[in-house]
Amino acid sequence: MILVFKKKTVAIVSAIIAISIIGIAILIGIFNVEHSKATSKLIPIYYVKSDSKKVALTFDASWGADKTRDIMNLLDKNGSKSTFFLTGYWVETYPELVKEIHQRGHLLGNHSANHLHMTTTSPLDMSDELTSVSKKIHSITGYRTEYFRAPFGEYNDDLIKCAESNNMKVIQWNVDTLDWKGTTASEIVNIVESKTIDGSIILCHNDSENILDALPLILVALKNKGLSLVTLDELIIKSDYIIDHDGRQISNLNK
Repeated sequence: MILVFKKKTVAIVSAIIAISIIGIAILIGIFNVEHSKATSKLIPIYYVKSDSKKVALTFDASWGADKTRDIMNLLDKNGSKSTFFLTGYWVETYPELVKEIHQRGHLLGNHSANHLHMTTTSPLDMSDELTSVSKKIHSITGYRTEYFRAPFGEYNDDLIKCAESNNMKVIQWNVDTLDWKGTTASEIVNIVESKTIDGSIILCHNDSENILDALPLILVALKNKGLSLVTLDELIIKSDYIIDHDGRQISNLNK
């Protein structure tokens, strides 16, 4: 009887231990899931996983405009189109140029109303910064912007959610030409040549010091790499995709 009692006791204790282990494992799993949800951050699109030999050249327009037509002329000679991210006050100051950019087949993007540090603005101001620009562009061109680029490249979850709630994807870049720093034309081209890959998004500025000298060389460099310039509309995956930790947009159909 003593032996039987011991066996039963061992069985009961073993069952209790097993149940406890399972319970702990479940609790740890729940904690990890909740912790992951709490710590994960939304990421904008920096570039696209692509085998199509396409890249997007983008220009942020916040202040001057005197080089913008020359930029478009150079792109036209190359048979290429680009994307221009416009601030609200730029749109107000140069409405005819906004219309011309659109009419010449380039894509218009939203760059906020006042080029603020968006992560420090209130949710209401953040929404106004985005929606006011879209309304202004639409009133001039009839086009509703689908892409937003944050000033200074600064973003957080609230900004991404705000953009998405207004039917816009947040776009960063994986190639910064540093033209905004007064970088020379040859330095700009070296950056583009060394860093551009299939699916790249290249950052330039429409009023940077050496952009008109650099752009023809950029176009040649990209051509030599077998890459063609397209608007973001032709590069970005519209639906059924993920964005990995590097900001690479990947189609769920081609993972």
